[in-house]
Amino acid sequence: TTRDPQTATTDVLTYGDLVVAGKLIGPRIYSTGPGIFSSENVSSLEHARKVMKRYSAYYDTKTIKMYGTGNRQQRQWIIQAAREQNIMPTTEGGLNFRNNLTQMIDGYPGQEHSLPVFPLYKDVVGLVAFTKSAYTPTLLVAYGGPWAENYFYALERPHDDPKLNRFMPHHNLDSRSRRRNAGWFMEEEHVFEEQSAVANAIVQEGGRVGIGSHGQLQGLGYHWELWSVQSGGMPELDALRAATILGAEAIGLDNDLGSIEVGKLADLVILNSNPLDDITNSKDIGYVMINGRLYEDDTLNQVYPLNKPLPKLWWQDFAPTGVPGIRK
Repeated sequence: TTRDPQTATTDVLTYGDLVVAGKLIGPRIYSTGPGIFSSENVSSLEHARKVMKRYSAYYDTKTIKMYGTGNRQQRQWIIQAAREQNIMPTTEGGLNFRNNLTQMIDGYPGQEHSLPVFPLYKDVVGLVAFTKSAYTPTLLVAYGGPWAENYFYALERPHDDPKLNRFMPHHNLDSRSRRRNAGWFMEEEHVFEEQSAVANAIVQEGGRVGIGSHGQLQGLGYHWELWSVQSGGMPELDALRAATILGAEAIGLDNDLGSIEVGKLADLVILNSNPLDDITNSKDIGYVMINGRLYEDDTLNQVYPLNKPLPKLWWQDFAPTGVPGIRK
C-alpha cells in the first residue's frame, strides 16, 4: 500500500483507478490529492467545509494534507471540517517548531517531516506520544544536515540495482543516480542517526512513527527510510511495526491493512531473509501479494492463482538500442 501526501496534480487518482480496474499492476494507492495551502484564504468554518467537500465528495481521497493553511484559527477550522466529513488529515511539518506542536495539540493525526530541532527531551517526546500524532520524519530529506538519501546513493549504488533497471526507464535512473549535485559529505556529518533517536524515543513512549520516503526513489527509497529510522537504536521489530501497522493506523486503515489477521486484506510482502536479524534484509523480497494474487518480486510475473507473465512495460517500446555514435 502506498499513500502519497500532497500531490501537485490529481494524476495519482487516475493511477489508483487504473490499478483497481485491473489496467495496471500496482499497490493499493491512496493519496491526499493536492494539499490545502494558505492560498485557500480560509475565512470561516463554513468556508473550510466547502473546501473539504473537494476531497470528501469529488476527489474521494479519504485523507488530506493541511499544508500551512494560515494561522492557528484557520488550521483549527480545517481539522474540524475534516472530522465532520470523515477525512483523515495530516500536516506538513515545517521549520516553525511552535506550529508543529500546536498542530499536534489541536488534534492533527499526522506530521510529515522531521521536527526542526534535535535532540528532543521528554516534554516534547511525551507530547507527541500522548497526542498519538503519527510522526513521519522523512529522514531522506531531513532538516538540520545532509539528506540521508545522499548517504545511501553513495553506498548502495542504486544505478546498478537489477530491479530498478528492470522496472524503471534507464534514462530516469541515470538522472537520479549519476553526478548528483547535492555534494559529498563525511559520514559523521550526517544527522539521520541522531534524528532517528527521537523517533525511537517516541515509539518507546507509546507513540506512533511512520515511514515516509518522500518519493525520492521508487522502490528502494522506502527501504532506505526504514533503515534510517532504525539506525538510532530502534529495535528492528519496532521499525517493522512503523513500516506496517503504525503506518496503517496513521492513515486510518488499520482495520484492513498493516498486519496479518483474519478478516484483513490479503496483502503480503514475503522475505527471503529475516529483517529482525538485520533491518537491511527488508529489501530481500521473494514474493509480493495484493488481494490474494501472488507475484514473483524479481519479475512481477503472477504465479497464483494464475500463471501470468508481466506484460511489456509501456516505456520499453521507446527505449534506445545500440551504441550511440556517428553512422555513415
